[in-house]
Amino acid sequence: MDRSELLVSVAFGLFYRHGVHAVGINRLLEESGVAKKTLYNHFASKEDLVAATVQYRHQQFYSWIEARTRGAADGESAIYALFDALDDWFNDRDKEMGSFHGSYFTNVSAEYGELDHPIHQRCAEHKKAILRLIAKHVGKIFSDQKTVDLIAEAILLLKDGAVVQAHVRGDLKAAVKAKEVVAELLKARLTR
Repeated sequence: MDRSELLVSVAFGLFYRHGVHAVGINRLLEESGVAKKTLYNHFASKEDLVAATVQYRHQQFYSWIEARTRGAADGESAIYALFDALDDWFNDRDKEMGSFHGSYFTNVSAEYGELDHPIHQRCAEHKKAILRLIAKHVGKIFSDQKTVDLIAEAILLLKDGAVVQAHVRGDLKAAVKAKEVVAELLKARLTR
């Protein structure tokens, strides 16, 4: 791992557990063992480092969800696999994702609350990418694009809601509950 990757990895861990604004550069340098000059050779500012951590987590999270849904026999199974993956993450049964501290993208976007802020925009791009992945699987169930869009948005809302419930309320069954709602939603739309 080169110094840039090390800085991003350590920064991500600290920011995810404690929040971006709560972690100072000195703590990051101490935890990473990297000199301040080296940090600023790789990242012009703390915001540049934060943006790199958002990209790092996006690649990690997206690859993880894509892998967990890829082997599904059909679109419906893939959607259920998404919620099974979340359940594993919430309950610390998936070491690839590390300990659960909510959605990194929601947490970071809350710290950069202006919708047009570049870091907020990067977090929004992640959500759009996850929506496209969900829509791909929903498109295997329904042929009408309007239905695909509607159901994909509903599933994303349930996914994000499960993450918030698990984090804010400590409801470690939130993904299981959301999966049950998705099953009812799909059943109702399929029988129309």
